[in-house]
Amino acid sequence: MTDNVVLFNEIKTAGGQRFGVATLNSPASLNSLSVAMVRLLTPKLREWAADAGIVGVLLDAAGEKAFCAGGDLRQLYQTLLDCGPERNTYAEDFFREEYELDHLIHTFPKPFLCWGHGIVMGGGVGLLAGASHRVMTLQSRIAMPEINIGLYPDVGGSWFLRRTPGRTGLFLALTAANINAHDTIFCGLADVLVPQERKADVLAAIASTQWAGGDARADRATLSRILAQAGEGAEMPASKVREHYDTINALMAGDDLLDIAKRLRDLQSDDAWLQTASKTFVKGAPSSIALSFELWQRVPRMSLAEVFRLEYWASLGFCANKDFAEGIRAVLVDKDRNPRWNPATLEEITPAFVEDHLRPRGEMPAELASLV
Repeated sequence: MTDNVVLFNEIKTAGGQRFGVATLNSPASLNSLSVAMVRLLTPKLREWAADAGIVGVLLDAAGEKAFCAGGDLRQLYQTLLDCGPERNTYAEDFFREEYELDHLIHTFPKPFLCWGHGIVMGGGVGLLAGASHRVMTLQSRIAMPEINIGLYPDVGGSWFLRRTPGRTGLFLALTAANINAHDTIFCGLADVLVPQERKADVLAAIASTQWAGGDARADRATLSRILAQAGEGAEMPASKVREHYDTINALMAGDDLLDIAKRLRDLQSDDAWLQTASKTFVKGAPSSIALSFELWQRVPRMSLAEVFRLEYWASLGFCANKDFAEGIRAVLVDKDRNPRWNPATLEEITPAFVEDHLRPRGEMPAELASLV
């Protein structure tokens, strides 16, 4: 029943305009982002963007556990096994369509509210990061865990992690560290904490507001005021990223990945969060770590559209190599949590190996080539 994996609704407002609501509706899979979801969301968002009667959009999710736990990789996994290093048309469509949707959210011409309650990971962060208004709740848990599955922080992660304070984004990419609402707001990946129990108040305020309509800047300011009022008095949880900011920058310093790797491997700390980050790095795919660092170094002067095009080649490169399938097997299929990475160590990775992941494979799809 793919027609029901995203639910669409509209909120009628006091001025007669409407606020579009798109709800990810696959709570059993923690609302993992599927191709079917993307193929419903993209045309509907374009329709709402062009509709003068729509003044803004809310993207949320069904259930209390997760906004979106990442991309739905199970069907992709089978194609990785079937295609190996040969052309994988399903993967081409999967990544092209996901990145097209993410870019649409980043560039949406009207207020775009993303309600990031519960688990927000990987592809879910890709949906959240580009919204003009990004809400966290006390239950929000965010991560870019791709090194655990032999991938890298895609969905624009190469772009938005590069824009976090200091080198916190590189730390999140290389350690898959879990962060909370305070961390996410500190890193610039979200905007405001609103307790989940006040969501109904936000929806009521959206309905009772006279929106400007046709003046997106004024409407964004109005939505910011609504969210600020809803978040008043909410106590932020403690932020590990803020607490350990100087340590994170020291760990991630320099331009030699092997130097960074040695510091992470040798890290001694009484803090369990930092210990977990170090251990996750040690167990992560060396190919993922190397490519994450390479992308970190390449993207500072690139536009968002250019980054999505670079990530498209990188993602197809991961599909053509072995670690991505092995990581999905170990985490999602067999669940033995014992991946056999190849190469097995960072020291074995060569510049040619990195370049092979980033080289063009065929023609850039017109949908991504035309992004600006």
